[in-house]
Amino acid sequence: MFSLLAREKLYVNEVVLGTAFGILVGPHVAGIFDPRSWGSRTDVITLEVMRIVLATGLFAIGVELPQSYMAKHAKSLLAMVVPTMAMGWIIVAGLMRVALPKLNFISCLALAACLTPTDPIICAAIVGGNFATKHVPLNLRQLLSAESAANDGLAYPFLTFAIYFTIDHTKREAVGHWFLIGWLYQVILGIFAGAILGLGFSHLMKFSHKRGFIDRESFVAQYLALAIFVTGVVSTIGRNALSWDGHFNVHTEGEVFSSVVDLVLNCACFIYIGAWMPFETFRDPVLDLTLWRLFALAIGILILRRIPAILVLYKWIPEITSWREALFSGHFGPMGVGAIFVSTLAKRKLENANTPPVTQEDFLAACLHPVVSFVVLTSIVIRGY
Repeated sequence: MFSLLAREKLYVNEVVLGTAFGILVGPHVAGIFDPRSWGSRTDVITLEVMRIVLATGLFAIGVELPQSYMAKHAKSLLAMVVPTMAMGWIIVAGLMRVALPKLNFISCLALAACLTPTDPIICAAIVGGNFATKHVPLNLRQLLSAESAANDGLAYPFLTFAIYFTIDHTKREAVGHWFLIGWLYQVILGIFAGAILGLGFSHLMKFSHKRGFIDRESFVAQYLALAIFVTGVVSTIGRNALSWDGHFNVHTEGEVFSSVVDLVLNCACFIYIGAWMPFETFRDPVLDLTLWRLFALAIGILILRRIPAILVLYKWIPEITSWREALFSGHFGPMGVGAIFVSTLAKRKLENANTPPVTQEDFLAACLHPVVSFVVLTSIVIRGY
């Protein structure tokens, strides 16, 4: 009822409001909704909720970008995604090595991998607002949206590199698993399968439209149906193959995908995140976790994760025309649904970890959710306004 007032007058988007409401109804305040009361099923449910929301959010970005945007802006996206993520990954791991003495550098790399991707859900909520529309150039908004969609799946190689070096017995075995599973299966095969499915559905809808078998409303329904279907088939989605030639965009023009996704699925997701937040684990003497240590780590990550890399690289990115735009693009790197999804995925891979922690694998599994959720909460508060 007051969403327009919050967004246009107070500049508070639905991400902040949803998270705040989730905290209020969660176990630490009202006790109405407690995802962590589900026991061993909590991580499974959390993983799937984040997966579905990410899939629909990525499809929203894909169908709303201009025709063949990824191909036409491949040079800029390559500079924005690969070196920026790699540099941020190493820098964040270094900060964690200083702030979390119980973890070795490989474990810090695993934690840092959860925070490398720019969250497409929060990105859509911020970039799609009227304030951004008035003050941020269109080409820069499109670039940031495309980057948030492109870099999400590339967190897998960073994560699996650190995870396999933690759980495997030999370096040779870890490298083999990283290449075969982290790259070939989860990324390359995922992109190929997602692209084939997207193009196949695109041709099928063209065929149906030419023969009058499908109407405008069905085009809209296919957007959500295909997002959920592809999520069940592959780990990494060929995100904009469906709208590659612009046919899907033409027949759904006027349907505001981002608004629907932001105000329905995303609000529900961030209410879930707010209720799920493990506040009681932010102080843990066994893991050497304190609020001040986590706060200092989060601020360091927000400052150093992207800004230095993009200030160095922006001259190779035509859409960024000045150091001010580079500074904004570097600051603009929200962490949210994607970070919680990747950290929960990592925790599932470390399901044999012991409590209380003894080995490095145990310490990593115990630190994943407290550290990632605190950084995500900080990012939501600072970048949600």
